Amino acid sequence: MNMEVIEKSAEGLDRRFTVKITAAELDSRLVKRLEGMKGQVHLKGFRKGKAPVSFLKKMYGKGVMGEIVNEIVAETSRKAFSDRNLQPATSPHPHFHGDMDAVIEGKADLEYDVHGEVLPTFEPMDVATLKLKRPVADVPDSDVEEALKNIADQQRSYAPRKASEKAKTDDMLIIDYVGSVDGEAFDGGKGEGQEIVLGSNRFIPGFEEQLIGAKAGSDVTVKVTFPADYGSEKLAGKDAEFAVTVKEVKAPEEVAIDDELAKKVGLESLDDLKKRLQERIEEDYKQLSRAHLKRALLDKLDAAHDFELPPSMVNQEFEQIWAQVERSERDEEDKDKTDDELKEEYRKIAERRVRLGLVLAEIGRRAEVQVPNEVLQRAIQEQALREARMMQMQGQDVTPQQVLQFFQQNPGAVAQIRAPLFEERVVDYIFERASVTDKKVSKEELQKDPEGDDSE
Repeated sequence: MNMEVIEKSAEGLDRRFTVKITAAELDSRLVKRLEGMKGQVHLKGFRKGKAPVSFLKKMYGKGVMGEIVNEIVAETSRKAFSDRNLQPATSPHPHFHGDMDAVIEGKADLEYDVHGEVLPTFEPMDVATLKLKRPVADVPDSDVEEALKNIADQQRSYAPRKASEKAKTDDMLIIDYVGSVDGEAFDGGKGEGQEIVLGSNRFIPGFEEQLIGAKAGSDVTVKVTFPADYGSEKLAGKDAEFAVTVKEVKAPEEVAIDDELAKKVGLESLDDLKKRLQERIEEDYKQLSRAHLKRALLDKLDAAHDFELPPSMVNQEFEQIWAQVERSERDEEDKDKTDDELKEEYRKIAERRVRLGLVLAEIGRRAEVQVPNEVLQRAIQEQALREARMMQMQGQDVTPQQVLQFFQQNPGAVAQIRAPLFEERVVDYIFERASVTDKKVSKEELQKDPEGDDSE
């Protein structure tokens, strides 16, 4: 394409260009587009495909030219940067000059300014020089025993207590209940034949404890306070009463941890079950070790790189973080801080995330790290299934296939799924080349949260 590009300014990562495309170039594109339309247009007085371009111009010229201008602006905006080996950090913004109506009518050249920030150029560190320690811990026998107990509890059955016996912790009660606030029943506060295991903490805090000691056939008034962060704003923080009728009280029957338990969950023997649990817990420990190792790697990469960051990328990351902060209840350590103080802290977190994202991307680019297509497609299908289920729970009539089609038609949505997959492969690439030594730690130390500021 014949176009003229004039660089207007280059300050830091900010670039501004003026782009000019002649009316003749636009007209050439228009004629070519209209020629292609001939066979598809039926016009009265002309045989199919025989209407002259001059007539098509009068009929469709403005609409088609509008489409062409949009296509050319997108194409030339990218080209203005790529011709100079510049990669935009975000989509460039065009600002049009002159009379756009005259451009659409084919009477004037197209001229516009394009403004955008570019990604910084920097030399990433040699990852082979990195020295990292990976915390590892042995799986204690108590973890396997606890997992066995949990499986036994899941297989537990219950037998009715005698009418004179009182409910105890771990008993199952069958109850009817009606909840009220200030004497008025509220939506969702009624249940019949509900199962509740005392001590499971599945109900509102304080609810289950007040049913300890109840007998079958008894009526109990349960008084509770809804948590301040309860899902319903109408109920959050409110005092409530529940009129509860205890229909049945059932005592748990002990489940033996033996070969029969293993067979109930589809395995041949208790030894086989223990082996499977050991392997699963070991895999969980490996994932925790990797999370700590990755955090240590990110800290070192962050400390080793210092370059200018595109403000637009930092602002975008900060806005996402801050939106999440505003939706969540503040941690105890943040309650006394002002919004300005918190924003300053979270902006630093945003800067760290952007810097690390650029560093990992550059290391991956130079190493030609790829996400296999089959891995990406599997991740897209899994995400489509999750989102469809969530939307269905919200009452929306949508299928996984419809969500999958959305992903297939939106490269940006696919890029969001690909990004964490690519990052993990770059991290693996670095681990393979860095010097990594294991360090024995306790189970408690391994289970501490390793994510910190890098958690999403």
